[in-house]
Amino acid sequence: MRVLGLISGTSHDAIEAAAADFELDGEVVSAKLLAKSSTPYAPELRSRLVDALPPAQTTIEEVCKLDTEIGRAFAEAATELLTRLPDGAADLVASHGQTVYHWVDGPTARGTLQLGQPAWIADRTGLPVVADLRIRDIAAGGHGAPLASIFDVLLLSGSSRTAAALNLGGIANITVVRPSAEPIAYDTGPANALLDAAMLAATNGELSYDRGGERSARGAVDEALLDRLLAEPFYALAAPKSTGKELFNAAYLRAHAERTGDDLLATLASLTVETVARELVRHGVETVIASGGGTQNVAIMDGLRERLPDVELRTVDELGVPSEAKEALMIALIGFLTANGLAGAIPSCTGASRAVILGAIVPGAAPLELPPPAATAPTRFELR
Repeated sequence: MRVLGLISGTSHDAIEAAAADFELDGEVVSAKLLAKSSTPYAPELRSRLVDALPPAQTTIEEVCKLDTEIGRAFAEAATELLTRLPDGAADLVASHGQTVYHWVDGPTARGTLQLGQPAWIADRTGLPVVADLRIRDIAAGGHGAPLASIFDVLLLSGSSRTAAALNLGGIANITVVRPSAEPIAYDTGPANALLDAAMLAATNGELSYDRGGERSARGAVDEALLDRLLAEPFYALAAPKSTGKELFNAAYLRAHAERTGDDLLATLASLTVETVARELVRHGVETVIASGGGTQNVAIMDGLRERLPDVELRTVDELGVPSEAKEALMIALIGFLTANGLAGAIPSCTGASRAVILGAIVPGAAPLELPPPAATAPTRFELR
C-alpha cells in the first residue's frame, strides 16, 4: 500500500511530506521511502497561524478560515509530492494537520485540536484521507502523544540494550524501549520552543531560530536562571505526560527571563540538555537515537554528550531514516496501520487504557475500499 504522510510540527513553519510503499509480512512492517518534501507555509498564513496560538486570543471566524487555508496548503503539498512519484499514484493520504491547542489538565489530557481540514486533501487528490489522529487515544484515556512512539518502538524493537528515541522538535520527547519491560514514552519539556522564542526576541523578529546553535554555543549559562526554569512543575509530573506551546511559549519566557541574548540561548539549550538527560538516566538508557531540528543545535548535542558520557548518541539518519522525513514517514505508518485495522498507539507509551485504531477517514473520489483487517500486529519496522 502506498501512503502519503503529512505533518506540520510545533515550529509552525512548513508542511513535511513523505511517500512510501508499505508491506506487512507477519510481524514485520516494512517501508520503501519513495519521495519526501518540505513546503513552507506562505508568510501571511504562517503569521496568522502564529498570531492565533495561545496565549493569544482569537475568534471562531479565524479558526474556521485557518482550518480551510491550512487544509488547502496540505492539499497542495500532497499534490506536489504525487508529481515526484514515477506513476503519480498512491492509495491513501495520512494527515496530522497542524496542532493549535493540546489541552492538558495536570496529569490528564482532555482534548486536542489540529487544523487543516482533510476534505480539501481528499478533493484535490481524489484519495481517501486518514486524519484527526490524536483524539481517539485521548478518548481512551491517553495523551495522544507522543505519536512517534509507535514508530520508535517498532524501529528499536530489535535492540538488546535499553534504547531511547529522542525527538528534539519544538518539544522534546523520548520513547524508551527496554528488553525486560513495556516501552514508555512522554514529553520531557521544551527543545526548540523557547529557543525560537528567544531568537525572535533577540533579533526583533528577524530570525526565528538559532542556526546550528551558533549563538547558544557561544553564550554563557546563567545557572541561577537555569535553576528557576528547572523548578517548572511539569518536570515533576509522572509519565506518561504531554505538553506543548500552550505552556512553553514567548509569554512563559518573558515571565521567567528578564533579558535576551546569547547567554539566554545558552541557558535554554542547557535546560533542554538537563531535562532530557535526567529522564534518560532515570531509565538507564544505553543508546539514544536522536531526530528533529534540535539535532542541528551544537550546544544541545554537545551538551548531551558531555552530560551522558557513557551513553551512545546517534542520529536516526544512521539507521537509514532521513531525519527530515521521519515525522512524515511516521504519520504515513499510522495511516497504513489504520487502513489495515491495526492500533496506531501503544498504551504504555500514551497512557491509554487500551490500544485503539487512530483517526477518522474521509473518502476520496472513489468508493472507500479498505483491505481486510490484518491478523497480526507488527512488532518490528524495517526501511527497505
